[in-house]
Amino acid sequence: MSEPVISAGGFGQAPLIVTDRLFFEQPGTRLDRDAAGRIVARTLGAAEDGELFLEYRQSEQLALDDGRIRSAGFDAALGFGLRAVAGEAAFYAHAGELSEAALERAAATVAALPAGASPNRDAAPPASNARLYSDANPLDAMPFETRTRLLAELDAYARGSDPAVRQVSASLAGEWQAVQIIRADGTRTADLRPLVRLSVTVVLERNGRRESGSYGTGGRYGYQPLAATSCWQAAVDEALRQARVNLESRPAPAGEMDVVLGPGWPGILLHEAIGHGLEGDFNRKKTSAFAGLLGRRIAAPGITVIDDGTLPDRRGSITIDDEGTPSHRTILIEDGILTGFLQDRLNARLMGMRPTGNGRRQSYAHAPMPRMTNTVMLAGRHAPEEMISSVKNGLYAVNFGGGQVDITSGKFVFSASEAYRIEAGRVTTPVKGATLIGNGPDALTRVSMVGTDMALDPGIGTCGKNGQGVPVGVGQPTLKIAGLTVGGTAS
Repeated sequence: MSEPVISAGGFGQAPLIVTDRLFFEQPGTRLDRDAAGRIVARTLGAAEDGELFLEYRQSEQLALDDGRIRSAGFDAALGFGLRAVAGEAAFYAHAGELSEAALERAAATVAALPAGASPNRDAAPPASNARLYSDANPLDAMPFETRTRLLAELDAYARGSDPAVRQVSASLAGEWQAVQIIRADGTRTADLRPLVRLSVTVVLERNGRRESGSYGTGGRYGYQPLAATSCWQAAVDEALRQARVNLESRPAPAGEMDVVLGPGWPGILLHEAIGHGLEGDFNRKKTSAFAGLLGRRIAAPGITVIDDGTLPDRRGSITIDDEGTPSHRTILIEDGILTGFLQDRLNARLMGMRPTGNGRRQSYAHAPMPRMTNTVMLAGRHAPEEMISSVKNGLYAVNFGGGQVDITSGKFVFSASEAYRIEAGRVTTPVKGATLIGNGPDALTRVSMVGTDMALDPGIGTCGKNGQGVPVGVGQPTLKIAGLTVGGTAS
């Protein structure tokens, strides 16, 4: 099929109109909307659930390194996924071709659905008129030359800010995803999703020692906010600050100690160590450390955790999920009590619960499953200074790098990319090589103070699960966790 013709004039119209134009009304198109509806109705008529997921995605990235544009890429993908659900089984077929013939071949594949397996068909998701972000395609809004000039200005600013700068790397990435979902009863829903990100890394050298610092920001909007001088300069300043801190760092201590986590991005520990364990599929299959604990206390009093896909313009937000369910603000833990799970339609039905708008997929080539959106711990009543002053000997972890978690046991290991010693109630020496080792359910019970300063991450998260990646957000206030194991390199 030829490349879809997209006119900017259509972006302000309803997503269904724009996606109809993309999938069914292009010159030379080989898929008729009415024919698609008939095939879906015929194929999924005996299924408990299922849908036709149509997707068009444009993405681009521009990267600068050492003052030169090192890479520039653009990609466009168009395709569909057809799913039929019966009981716990999902029959799925997809194609990177949008045609009636390809859809018929997919329908023949998912026709393996057992006859008579579905006495009742799940009701379609409720309609929603909410729009959480612009329909506009960010890739059309800023010429290539403007983006290259922005990265060049960023490079010059970083090098002019500190004579110790030895390397500057920066990238701009943008994406526009258009989806339409068609169900057996003829229900159609659609969404248009922009996504942008700016990333900066600088390397400083002093006295023969080199250290780096990084920062990124983004969300579901166009390039314009990132192109604002105040935005990219702040990103460079933060990357420089982190690199300077690392130049002064010493080997991290090891042992069991009180740990204070900073606000915002450290919520990635909450996402990994706790959030995944609250996804419906892991709890239905009883492979989560939280399985069977609904309604019971799993965290210290004062801890409330939500997953909120309705935050405007946030990276993890979605107007509808990839099954057509409107996004929700789902309370997972309320004052320490486990109150809910993150659900797609299949797992919600099998668990006797309602879908929460968390059925997400990486692309048309993937079946949906329960995934987080923006996972946040709400603010408490303690000032951050109060937490620091209460620690005699501990660690203050401000930013995190990578980490691993085992869903079944809840065990996690996370590396801190920026951390400091706390000595006699004061933040002192920056340290390098600190890792936090613990168990998610256990760590929840060890939180002794929750701060008043809840913050969201700057818009950089991507979550991996079963080989699929989707954009997500995290957030939390400053937290004090008692008796967490810290791995370090100090002798």
